[in-house]
Amino acid sequence: MRGNIAQLMQQAQKMQEDMQRAQEEVAALEVEGHAGGGMVSVALGGRMDCRRVRIDPAALADPEMAEDLIAAAFNDAVNKINAISQAKMASATAGMPLPPGMKLPF
Repeated sequence: MRGNIAQLMQQAQKMQEDMQRAQEEVAALEVEGHAGGGMVSVALGGRMDCRRVRIDPAALADPEMAEDLIAAAFNDAVNKINAISQAKMASATAGMPLPPGMKLPF
């Protein structure tokens, strides 16, 4: 019985270390989102910090369209970061059974 608890504690410690490493890797990422066939691109860091926005001057002719393209490019970058983050967290928690619907990090 005590061996099982010690083993479980070791698994939990390893998972915590793996999750921290995965979070650091995600934080160091830079991802670009694009919209309008590349007319607008937004670069986000892994912590969802905006690093760059590039807008083709042709997109500025229609301000409403430019606004939509910026939002779409931003959302594209956010979706990419979320997908990478989920994949890294899934590998960090591999082998550790989690209840259905439980998301990490908390």
